[in-house]
Amino acid sequence: MKLTLIAVTSTVFALSLSVHAEDMPGMKMDGMEGMQMKQDTKQAPVANAEGTIKAIDPAKHTVTISHGAVPAVQWPPMTMAFSVTEDQLTGLTAGDRVSFSFRLEGGTATIVSIKK
Repeated sequence: MKLTLIAVTSTVFALSLSVHAEDMPGMKMDGMEGMQMKQDTKQAPVANAEGTIKAIDPAKHTVTISHGAVPAVQWPPMTMAFSVTEDQLTGLTAGDRVSFSFRLEGGTATIVSIKK
């Protein structure tokens, strides 16, 4: 009798989980409190940082900067490439110490302004 009750309870539980899984395939919603959701690029916040230019790639429209922590986006210090316009690269060279602001657009960090 107990085994039958356990089997029935397990089956009902499994079926209830599968019904919820069909509503949102591949989605697990646990632990999402405080998670920063992808924002519309028109409303994406601008973060400010300082760093040293390590490389410039005009063909790819990127500037690689070794920067300090950026609390606004919860980033630790790191070296990474940022998208940049050709005009923003004018007068910059590897080794320059810069202050810059950037916006996160999708998975890309795009320079809004940069100056020595």
